[in-house]
Amino acid sequence: MSNFFGSHAINMDAKGRLAIPAKVREELIQICDGRFILTVADADRCLRLYPQSVWDELRPAIEALPNMSRAALRLQRLVLGNAAQMELDSAGRVLIPPTLRQYARLEKKLMLIGQGKKLELWSEESWNHLLDTPPDAEEMTDAMKDLSL
Repeated sequence: MSNFFGSHAINMDAKGRLAIPAKVREELIQICDGRFILTVADADRCLRLYPQSVWDELRPAIEALPNMSRAALRLQRLVLGNAAQMELDSAGRVLIPPTLRQYARLEKKLMLIGQGKKLELWSEESWNHLLDTPPDAEEMTDAMKDLSL
């Protein structure tokens, strides 16, 4: 079981390479030999990084969605259609494909955000904008309203 928590400020070079922080890199190597799937997030302009074992559980559920539903078809197209198999190089770096960099508007300064079983990769600007934007009370689900932190 992966434990990706916290946020990490990282830089991407001009070729689209970034070094995964040591703590995250060690976890990725331990749980999936440094192999993972990188794809777009369905609701936000960020990328999601799924360890291979987590992706292997998630992918059949996405594929099983009814493709006669426009929302389900859009999700399949976005998430499956943009999925890229990735592997850490010997220096713990990864090359982000240009299409994914463009989708998430990634430039030099990035944020890697732990989300338990997965990670999110944001442009620093988009992440800061998200943090500065108050949540809409109407977006809260009943489960969220009942949650006490």
